[in-house]
Amino acid sequence: MDKEVYISREGLEKLKQELHGLETVKLKEIALKIAEARDLGDLSENSEYHEAKERQSFMYGRAQDLKYKIKNAHIIEDCEKSDSISVGCKVMLKNASMIMNFELVGSEESDPLNGKISIESPIGQAVSGHKSGDKVMVKTPAGESEYEVVTM
Repeated sequence: MDKEVYISREGLEKLKQELHGLETVKLKEIALKIAEARDLGDLSENSEYHEAKERQSFMYGRAQDLKYKIKNAHIIEDCEKSDSISVGCKVMLKNASMIMNFELVGSEESDPLNGKISIESPIGQAVSGHKSGDKVMVKTPAGESEYEVVTM
């Protein structure tokens, strides 16, 4: 069974644009490089050819990955319609020593430095399904901590 890919509408558009660029520009460019490298002679010792083939393989793999994510995309709905924390919610957690503000997103859009935490992360899993006022235990590599959900 295919796994749903949680993503915003903007994130889905970015994936579609990247796929279009791969299919219409980059894969064509690499095919030309392979042809040029093949014309240089002996392929067994032709580093340009092998490098181009490796790059082509990487690009094909990325294109397949993008197609899978686009096919299985589940658009994140507005959190205001939910009575518990789920993907798309902005959350404030606090404990004795700190306050954390973040938005819960799908793994494709995760960007912790910009306040976007994946639903699949330890924090995301811990808060998912909870409400304001709930206490949650978060297990991280640094240990276990208790937080209170201040707002969602």
